[in-house]
Amino acid sequence: MANSQFWCTLLLLLSIQAEVLCNVYQVGDLHAWGIPTSSNPQIYTKWSKSHNLSIGDSLFFLYPPSEDSVIQVTSESYNSCNLKDPILYMNNGNSLFNITKPGDFYFTSGVEGRCEKSQKLHVSVYGNGSYGADSAAYAPAASAPSYPTVFGAIPMQAASASPLLRVPLFVSAVAGIFCIIVVIVM
Repeated sequence: MANSQFWCTLLLLLSIQAEVLCNVYQVGDLHAWGIPTSSNPQIYTKWSKSHNLSIGDSLFFLYPPSEDSVIQVTSESYNSCNLKDPILYMNNGNSLFNITKPGDFYFTSGVEGRCEKSQKLHVSVYGNGSYGADSAAYAPAASAPSYPTVFGAIPMQAASASPLLRVPLFVSAVAGIFCIIVVIVM
């Protein structure tokens, strides 16, 4: 009896322990989203290389909404600072972009002249969720549908759950079935 309760408790504890599988990263960290200073002109390049982004993570752009905005653009528009026809436009000052698939993601300020002053960000996420800088392995991300929230426009989540999320659910189900069997037998 005591042995069964030990195993039941152990399985239950293992099933409820779970890792946080996604993070929200503030772009620019404490510097927020704005024109880089002369003392740190490559802040967004350095920032993207120092963060290990994964599918499920979110990019948080913080800026004064009356002064700036964020647009997602193609690789070509990113390199030429072309602000016309963005993939996604966010302008409320608290913009959140969810990474829902692998690929290269390109962002710049939606205000004319700021992209040329290096207010732009490029991040790459591979299929396994690991980050890679300046990779040509994936084409630029296609347009993502979005919907408004209090935090800004957020791309819609993929319909299927991540394989990493299925493992804790499976362990929870097995532990639950085991505990029910133990209770019935006792």
